[in-house]
Amino acid sequence: MSEGNVKQLVDADQFRRTVARIAHEIVEAHADPTEIMLAGIHTRGVPLAARLVDHIERFTGTRPPLGTLDIGLYRDDVAMGALPVVGETVFPRSLSDGPVILVDDVLYTGRTIRAAIDALFDFGRPPMVQLAVLVDRGHRELPIRPDFVGRNLPTARTERVRVRLTEIDGADEILLVTPEAQ
Repeated sequence: MSEGNVKQLVDADQFRRTVARIAHEIVEAHADPTEIMLAGIHTRGVPLAARLVDHIERFTGTRPPLGTLDIGLYRDDVAMGALPVVGETVFPRSLSDGPVILVDDVLYTGRTIRAAIDALFDFGRPPMVQLAVLVDRGHRELPIRPDFVGRNLPTARTERVRVRLTEIDGADEILLVTPEAQ
């Protein structure tokens, strides 16, 4: 089955520079990286958060804590019959100890982030929650706005943005998938 036309929007080198730029923006916004915690949203937000933590450590000499957040049971499409894929939620410190930066690959409708915030607050009450995304493709259905954005890629609703990561997919790239005309 064909998935449509696939176009590479960001190659591996551009990908690396984009992640480094997001890390720089986080460092500029937070003078002491030990005060923040990055929390990657399963699945692709987890390796992205780990890369951001690595970059922040390279830039500052200080490594912020890294958590992982599973939102499978918080998604609003679970009620519509979708079976959640459940991952692990781990926070290396109390959420109340400082700001939490949620990390995800693509921001689209905002529903994933709403689920992430619901999940996060079931584990504690951080003094601040921010959002870092690799790609913001628009089409919000909820009033959610990222604080740190790698790329703004306006898309049609019929298109899909696919982020591929070496840790999961064997390559770093951002693809645009356009359905074939019928």
